[in-house]
Parts: sequence; C-alpha cells; structure tokens
Amino acid sequence: MVAREQFETDLSNIKEKIMVLSQTTENALCEAVDALYNQDIELANQVIDRDNEIDEQEHSINDKTILLIAKQQPVATDLRRLIIALRITTDLERMGDNAKNIAKSTIHLGENHRLTIHHEIKQMRDMAVEMVHTAMHAFQYEDISIAGKLSEMDDQVDKLYERIIHELLTETATNSEKIQFVMQMAFSARYIERFADHITNIGESILFLVKGESYKLN
Repeated sequence: MVAREQFETDLSNIKEKIMVLSQTTENALCEAVDALYNQDIELANQVIDRDNEIDEQEHSINDKTILLIAKQQPVATDLRRLIIALRITTDLERMGDNAKNIAKSTIHLGENHRLTIHHEIKQMRDMAVEMVHTAMHAFQYEDISIAGKLSEMDDQVDKLYERIIHELLTETATNSEKIQFVMQMAFSARYIERFADHITNIGESILFLVKGESYKLN
C-alpha cells in the first residue's frame, strides 16, 4: 500500500506540473497576440525569452515521469497515464513554440507599421484558449465526453483560419505593396491553427488513456 500511495502522490505531482505548463503556454499565446495587435516589440521579446521556461518545465516533467516509470514499472492504465503525460507535455511545449513564432512575426513587422491587424486573429486566439481550458479539464478528470468536444471546437478554428487566409489573399491581389505584412498575418493565423491542432492531440491522448485505443479528433 505504501508503494501505491507513493505512486499516486508522484503521479498527482506530475499532473499538477502539466496543469502549470498549460497555463504558461496559454499565457504565452495571449501575450504573443497582444504584442501583435499593440506593435509591442518589448512584450514580443519577453514571450520569446520565456519560451526557455516552457522548455525547462517540459524537461522537468519528462524527467520525473521517466523516473517514475523506471522506479514503479507500472502496467495497464497506470502505464498509460505516464505515457500520456509525456505526450501531452510534448504537445504543450510545441504550443509554446507556436506562440513564440507569433512573437517573431511581431518583431518582423516592427513598430509603427500603421497597418491594421486582421481582427479575427484575436478571435482565433480566444477560441484556442477556450480549447486549452476544455482539454485540461478533460485531462484533470479523465473525462472523454469533454475531450470529445475538442473536435468540433478545432473545426471552428479551422474555418476561421480559412476565412482569414482567403481575405488576406484577396487583399494581396489588390495591394501588392502589403505582401510582407500579409505574409506575417497569414503566418500568425497558421501558428494559432497549429496551436489548436496540438490541443486536439491532447484530446486524443485522453481518449487513449481512458479507452486504451487510438482515436482521431483532427
């Protein structure tokens, strides 16, 4: 019983660290998009610098998870919980990379470019944040009914992305001088779309954890 209690304690600690990492990643996305709209180069640089914190959190979680597998040699559902912890941590780290890339687009555009950022990029960001909350709630409670909602949410993000790209391409056709600006907007929308795809991956991991079978939500 002592070994089992220790396993549960260590597993709970890993889950808590994953929840913290998800919040750090969410903050990175929010700040990156804020920097884009406000032409805030200083904030964009902070997002890039803080990506190291996300990487460090990922490494810490991975080290603790691998050590727990080695020490306890879990099987069945317990082993799946630890494998899923590794998979979700990887997705969260890559989401942080997407946020960092949006910050890089802000720096590429520079200050005082006097151009209007597409208003629906912020809407994409807000939808992605809602997906993060949904995914982590599903992860915390191992709730597949909540995880299943991520598929429809991701479809909405994809539709918004396609609309933004269509409008940006139309703008390029009528004003070729804006092509560099339009490219950075398209990149930023793409990074949010990829951010959301990784959240869908998390949903698939939760389904695998509970059911023991692979499912595709994307």
